[in-house]
Amino acid sequence: MPIKIFIDQGHNPSGTFNSGAEANGVTESEVNYQVGIYLQNLLNSDSRFEARVSRPTPDTVLGTNNTTSLQERVRLANEWPANYFISIHCNSNPDPDINGTEVYIYRTGTQSNWLADAVLNAVTETVGTNDNGVRVNPSLYVLRRTNMHSILIELAYVTNLSDAMKLRDNQYQFANGIYLGIKRYFGFE
Repeated sequence: MPIKIFIDQGHNPSGTFNSGAEANGVTESEVNYQVGIYLQNLLNSDSRFEARVSRPTPDTVLGTNNTTSLQERVRLANEWPANYFISIHCNSNPDPDINGTEVYIYRTGTQSNWLADAVLNAVTETVGTNDNGVRVNPSLYVLRRTNMHSILIELAYVTNLSDAMKLRDNQYQFANGIYLGIKRYFGFE
């Protein structure tokens, strides 16, 4: 039986509510969408996994506001039910020098923690972003309300020019890094 992984492409499409960060010609929701589709394809081409995404099309809108959008993402994962939940995001910061990749978890010492370590290492190796570490943030709704092991990946910073170019040009590599990290976590690599 394949391992079921739910991929949440954070935020909603441009022009709708909560489309995420935008800077340096890069729109977070568009990057999240495409990285999620690439990751879904990679996982579904591997018979050990079955993957679904929260936004199957570029114009899929989840919910009617921020709260209902988050609730819908969690509901989709919980009702499937997925074994793992991976939320994909891009970061921003008023300081354009801040850059790198980080992964958020609900608490340390868990399977989510080990998955986050493997994914973070593989993404930074594959794409060349700085490793900002695994961070605990129990306030994140998708980590707190999912019924499975969950991580939230901040791929890189749209507000940092170097990171933004990676987000624009290396979306497949980000997905491949996440896929490689998942395989390492399961001992398949």
